[in-house]
Amino acid sequence: MGLEYLDLYLIHRPRGDVKGTWQAMEELYNEGKIRAIGVSNFLPDQLDELMEYAKIRPAINQIETHVFFHEDKSYEFLKNSGTQMEAWSPFAAGRNGIFSNQTLAAIGKKYNKSIAQVCLRWHFQRGIIAIPRSSQKAHMIENVDIFDFELAESDLQTIASMDLNTTQFPEWG
Repeated sequence: MGLEYLDLYLIHRPRGDVKGTWQAMEELYNEGKIRAIGVSNFLPDQLDELMEYAKIRPAINQIETHVFFHEDKSYEFLKNSGTQMEAWSPFAAGRNGIFSNQTLAAIGKKYNKSIAQVCLRWHFQRGIIAIPRSSQKAHMIENVDIFDFELAESDLQTIASMDLNTTQFPEWG
């Protein structure tokens, strides 16, 4: 790739030779070729298994999480284990009518914010990294404008009630 180092390198799924892959990533990390190593789509028991042989704790576990799928078990596990949770598809790829959801719109109206900003602020207040994908400059600007308000506890509880406790991407399971 012509780079001196990578900022972050992840194992995409807990399949194949995870142990060998992790050990190779640790070597690259120790050589300074990768600044941080982590995983994607690992469940708590799979992370526990990795930690039986890992010398370096994964910096991140990138998993599907959004207002319709909170992943509470993984959230609590990661929060307590020192591995950062990162949201894959923080807007659920627009599924389930997220951008026209009346509940989220009503919350946003209270703060003069968009549904996208409410969703990103929800992630931020939970301590979850959320990097939304957009090629539109207006959306990029909107997505970073979430630091001048805080969702009230009642709004967090309302969003908690929206959890469907299931993936919005069953075709990828």
